[in-house]
Amino acid sequence: MKQIAIAAVLAAATPALAQTAAPAPADPHQWLEDITGTKQLEWVRAHNAKYLPELESTPGFAEWRAKAETILQDPRRIAYPTGANPSGVTKTQVFNFWRDKDHVRGIWRVSPRAAFDAGKPEWTTLLDMDALEASEKKNFQFGGATCLAPDYSRCLVGLSVGGKDAEEVREFDTVARRFIPASEGGFFSPDAKQTLAWLDKDRLLVTTASGPVTTSGYGREARLWQRGTPFSASKLLLTAGETEMATFPASFGEGEGRRATITRALTFWTGKVNHLMADGTLVASPLPDDADFRFIANIGGDGNRGGPRAYALLRTDFNGIPAGSLVSYAVPNVGKLGPVERVFTPGPTQAINNVDASGKAVYVSLLDNVSAKLLRFSAGPETRNGPGLLVAEVAIPANSALGLVATDDADTLYANVVGFTEPSRLMKSENGGAAVTLASAPAFFDGSRFEVSQRFATSKDGTKVPYFIVRPKGAKGPLKTLYWSYGGFEIALTPAYLSPENQMWVEAGNQYVVGNIRGGGEYGPRWHQAALLEKRQNSYDDLHAVAETLKKEGLASKIAVHGRSNGGLMSSVAYTQRPDLYDAALVGVPLADMKRYHLLLAGASWMAEYGNPDTSDWEFIRKYSPYQNIRKDAKYPRVFFYTSTKDDRVHPAHARKMAAEMEAQGHPIYYYENIDGGHAGVANLKESAYRSALMLAYLNRELK
Repeated sequence: MKQIAIAAVLAAATPALAQTAAPAPADPHQWLEDITGTKQLEWVRAHNAKYLPELESTPGFAEWRAKAETILQDPRRIAYPTGANPSGVTKTQVFNFWRDKDHVRGIWRVSPRAAFDAGKPEWTTLLDMDALEASEKKNFQFGGATCLAPDYSRCLVGLSVGGKDAEEVREFDTVARRFIPASEGGFFSPDAKQTLAWLDKDRLLVTTASGPVTTSGYGREARLWQRGTPFSASKLLLTAGETEMATFPASFGEGEGRRATITRALTFWTGKVNHLMADGTLVASPLPDDADFRFIANIGGDGNRGGPRAYALLRTDFNGIPAGSLVSYAVPNVGKLGPVERVFTPGPTQAINNVDASGKAVYVSLLDNVSAKLLRFSAGPETRNGPGLLVAEVAIPANSALGLVATDDADTLYANVVGFTEPSRLMKSENGGAAVTLASAPAFFDGSRFEVSQRFATSKDGTKVPYFIVRPKGAKGPLKTLYWSYGGFEIALTPAYLSPENQMWVEAGNQYVVGNIRGGGEYGPRWHQAALLEKRQNSYDDLHAVAETLKKEGLASKIAVHGRSNGGLMSSVAYTQRPDLYDAALVGVPLADMKRYHLLLAGASWMAEYGNPDTSDWEFIRKYSPYQNIRKDAKYPRVFFYTSTKDDRVHPAHARKMAAEMEAQGHPIYYYENIDGGHAGVANLKESAYRSALMLAYLNRELK
């Protein structure tokens, strides 16, 4: 990724906070980086004991918690095809993972497809996670299943303790509904961050952190593992460098059409894709290193267009094809790969949000000013001007967000359509026909009472930044505002049905805002790259611009900013840069100490996003790094930090150290660290409901 040297700037409204910081002294809170040390967990429990009773005592807490549990555990929720990669749908079956009040850890189950498509699924439980926890005395979370197509009779099931990214993997027989022990020839891989893919019924491609690891904590070696042999005897196929990110194996298709890849990830945004051929050789992809490789699919066609093709998104211009385009190339079983060809280039206000393929078409979920469209590219004749594909728009409800859920080889697409005030609908389109509704989620609040609008703010450099507002119809004047944003890693924030805490917030007469700030993927690669590395401040300038506009135009009275993960970094930057602008901050599973983030858990893998603080990059990182910019003489809002001990992606020390330093300087805070939950911060629906109630308690206490 090229680094273009430009000056990072802080908000002009608070010049005192924009001054160059003095060299940081030795970190007095570094001891909190020991995740499970006795002294450290005592600190966690003491802080939970100090702050949680205060939030729990807020009038309405018990009611909010109970209502959130009711919403989250409602049995009328849609059962999506989930829990069985690559699709969750076979010719005869639909898989699903489900949680409710009777299944706190959840059940993995399957229904005949005919019954599912008729809207009356007939579920058979494959794996009961509550029963597994009871029998094995471990807090296992279901980590998903990777299944062997076409019948999905054998799957590799991930089991994660407490919701961590690390998991052990066991082979599961979906016909006999049991794990296959190693003594019977079943595959078993011990607890680690790992990726496994089926090459055929007796061979796996494996990368595991139980072997050599990169500085990011991911496995370096991609291996071929033969059933009936110890993993130590597996064949080494490819090795990543120690300072690179990882190797990631993958397989696509079935039978003679199956194709496999091994990607050597150089950074988070760059990698070298290698195709594993039937003769065991590795052939390098013709894509540039910064392309976003998606999948290999065979959608038919005639002439040399038939057969499997690889599909990818370009992050930069390549061979005359603009950045943001969908491209493809032929992948034979052995021999030379085809040339890279353009499939589709979005317009100036558009971005490709997601891509999937059936047996006959490629489906593109497109954003146009953050509004969803669905395009279908089907096999067509050879032409001089295109890749032999015919494009058509598939009709979906207007003003909705679209999620591609699953496809099958017969050209059926399952998709989720949702709005801020319209609950999710599972829709099905066959052969490109108009999408029909299979199931609708219940409405947990009266959406007709609220209006949704999209507006634009002008950022510091003149960029127009879109944002959505959900507020009561007819509301006059400024309202208390919960402001959600993210701004990183090409992730686009699209309309989504309001979560329990957000529902209850707007029902109480308040408003909810989503900011589509730079760093995300709302307008494709350019929107993301505009906030990379030394340009990170653009994301925060966008954030502040939306908040300033809300107050200037009389829409917001007080504003609570909220984000998780990279969004937790964002909400920490928000209040440390502009304590005059934000009245509260919800900081979830955050990054915060950007001087040491690359030394903590998976942090090194994000240096292509933020930079390397051990180099001159620190000159721009230190200007926004929240931990290094807490000032004793500033008047901050009372911040709510929440994190998870079991988060093995973003280290909980980020939140711990921010809280400790705020306290040391005499600033008021709230703190909650869930002992379980992984990077999601919660491990089950009851924990989710509890956190929703804590958030509402915080908002009602601080935005009075």
